[in-house]
Amino acid sequence: MRTLLPAILALLSTIGIARAAPPAPDQTLVERGRYLAQAADCAACHSAKGKAPFAGGLKMNAPVIGAIYTTNITPDPETGIGRYTEQEFARALREGVAKDGHNLYPAMPYPSYAKVSNDDVSALYAYFMLGVKPVHQANRAPDAPWPLTMRWPLKLWNMLFLEDRRFAPSPDKSLEWNRGAYLVQGLGHCGACHTPRGIAFQELALDDRGSQFLSGAALDGWFASNLTGNATTGLGKWSGEDIARFLKTGANTHATAFGPMTDVINNSTQWMSDKDLAAIAVYLKSLPASGAPTAPAGTVDPATMAHGAQVYQNFCVACHLPNGKGTAPWLAPLAGNPNVLEPNPLSLINVTLNGTPALVIDGIPAPYPMPAHRHALSDADIAAALTFTRNSWGNHAPAITANDVTKLRQQTGNDQ
Repeated sequence: MRTLLPAILALLSTIGIARAAPPAPDQTLVERGRYLAQAADCAACHSAKGKAPFAGGLKMNAPVIGAIYTTNITPDPETGIGRYTEQEFARALREGVAKDGHNLYPAMPYPSYAKVSNDDVSALYAYFMLGVKPVHQANRAPDAPWPLTMRWPLKLWNMLFLEDRRFAPSPDKSLEWNRGAYLVQGLGHCGACHTPRGIAFQELALDDRGSQFLSGAALDGWFASNLTGNATTGLGKWSGEDIARFLKTGANTHATAFGPMTDVINNSTQWMSDKDLAAIAVYLKSLPASGAPTAPAGTVDPATMAHGAQVYQNFCVACHLPNGKGTAPWLAPLAGNPNVLEPNPLSLINVTLNGTPALVIDGIPAPYPMPAHRHALSDADIAAALTFTRNSWGNHAPAITANDVTKLRQQTGNDQ
């Protein structure tokens, strides 16, 4: 009996260890979370150039406050979210409240993520805890003086502007429409960039019940495009197939992605299923026209047009052609391009000054990204060329002044 006792104890110990061991991760759930994280484009904000994925540190310019830096959302237990429970993860995602109780700035699109379903939150949690490599990288404090760094006023902000409720399907709409609405309003958080904001940095509409939802907005030196049915500056002339193709490849016969939208294409939408992209297109095509009206024709100084035509001939015609039609989808058309016709010229000035990162589709960089012209052209040259572009080949939009270019040149510096 004594000789059997050690063996019995060893067996019982083994059984106890086996029972105490955590269950193996559900790889299906982890992979679903990976897909949802791509749909939510988490990498674009939480990954700084040249740094580890999801380790944070990306600089973002916030109105009034100054520069803030995105946080480490890897499962590192010291500097990341490795000690978050699923409930704490859900609270941060949907309510903008960290594990220790401090409020997150609404640059984190938690008003959109408030719509995300419980099942999708569970899948995201599984992915970030089990599918992301932990990185020990401390978070950086905002570049702002006290008292602007105080977080307690954000509790009041949430009381005023956060609608903490899940997406509710519309019974009178199709399954495809509802899926598209869920992706656009929730995970995709399209309104965070494409919806105008109020004086308190709140989105003026969180869904299609508000007329300003996705009507375009200025943000950090760019103008995020109008995504409503506006036929001039929005998607009114785009088919559902045009929208899906743009999200999959970053280009179609109407326009090419540039600026911050390249990150969205590169990190997010190109990896989404064709079914989900089609659903997004169905939803966007259902939005009525909204946005600023275009300027009347015949208001541009002839001397400015002549100067702009010469600059265009010297610097732009090789890619965009004399008729402004480009060679879609490789070289963007300028004639009829909604970004060209948008009354707010921020994006046009920015991309001309600073160029744009290349689209990278299936690992292959686009061959002809827009180059920077800030060192080759004066502010007056850029203003004239863009004014010419906005008022040629049937285009009609307000003139751009050299002062407009000067302001953005100074604002962007070498950060872009």
